Amino acid sequence: MRPFVLLAVLGLASLHTRAATPGETLAAFHAALQAGDQARAMALLSPDAVIYEAGHVERSRSEYADHHLADDIAFARATTRRVLRHKESIEGGIAMILDETESRGTFRGKKINAVGTETALLEKKGDGWVVLHFHWSSRKAK
Repeated sequence: MRPFVLLAVLGLASLHTRAATPGETLAAFHAALQAGDQARAMALLSPDAVIYEAGHVERSRSEYADHHLADDIAFARATTRRVLRHKESIEGGIAMILDETESRGTFRGKKINAVGTETALLEKKGDGWVVLHFHWSSRKAK
């Protein structure tokens, strides 16, 4: 009986690992950062994800986890992110999302008022999506 219960719990947990649409997946990733949920954020990234940010490159999910994930979580928890524009397109099993955002708050003692751009490429996996690539950039708002 115990193995069945464990499998049922794991099965339910995996239902919530991936979102049904690319936009939901991206929103879930940012919600995981905001909540400080590293495991959830990592589950939404492909193991081969490539992330470009501020001229730096992480060439895998594990490299991102080792380098910038903790800072991205701290930033997300200290600021409020608002999507100003969202464009999404799907071609077969690949989706592209282009977001323009605004972030405000205080991070490490500094006031944040920034506009950002995010390009996300996602791949369909089973009944959900995973992020293959992020390209993030930002600047101070005027």
